[in-house]
Amino acid sequence: MQQMNQQKQMEEQNNRIEKNLKQIKNRIVVFSGKGGVGKSTVAVNLSYALLDNKNKVGLLDADITGPNVPQMVGIKGKPEAMDKHQILPHVKEGLRVISIAPMVPKDQPVIWRGPLRSGTINQFIGDVVWEELDYLISDLPPGTGDEVLTASQKLKPKMAIVVTTPQEVSLLDCRRAVNMAKKLEIPNIAVVENMAGLICPHCGKEIDFFGTGGGKKMAEQMDVAYLGNIPMEKENRELSDAGKPVFLERPDSMTSNSFKTIAENVEKILE
Repeated sequence: MQQMNQQKQMEEQNNRIEKNLKQIKNRIVVFSGKGGVGKSTVAVNLSYALLDNKNKVGLLDADITGPNVPQMVGIKGKPEAMDKHQILPHVKEGLRVISIAPMVPKDQPVIWRGPLRSGTINQFIGDVVWEELDYLISDLPPGTGDEVLTASQKLKPKMAIVVTTPQEVSLLDCRRAVNMAKKLEIPNIAVVENMAGLICPHCGKEIDFFGTGGGKKMAEQMDVAYLGNIPMEKENRELSDAGKPVFLERPDSMTSNSFKTIAENVEKILE
């Protein structure tokens, strides 16, 4: 009896997921082979860049054990539940956002095994009231674990964006992420090179702190799209810590212009 109830619940959840996916035109998953490459920064600011192009956009924080999206966009408080199968996402400057972070006490670790983390992602996909969207961006955890598999299989994404930094140690892991996206048969795979040059806050000169061009070269070698690179600017880190996306706060900065280019390239590929 218990097994039958569980099977029925899974079928009901899968039906809710399918119903939601029909309202979302383009699903994009943001990968990284390793942590610390700025994957969440890319997911947040790309979402706002697409929103700036008059798209309806949602952002799903699928990094269950390390959710940073609410901090970066300045979200506080738990999302509102309409009933046990409908959760209203936060809306910040027009962007619809869901994350586990506001639902757990501050600084408390999420010590969950894989099935529970995957179940939370399924709930975010199927139970959140996304409404009609042009794009749903999913910020996945680094690596190739359960959450990455669950999100990729359930969302049926049209694009995987793999974020890397220029140095070889990051590119090694980026190649693994690209190959995983290929094995999952995601139809469009693309690379973004983050931290491509440090912009001096005093003279404005660009310093190749980590090198540059590695992401583009790797994308060409692996026969995937290259969306563009993003520089390092001191203000970006300060704004992220303050919950203010750089794309909104410094729309004319070099970083924001990079995200505009990346968003345009995403639209060209998917539209």
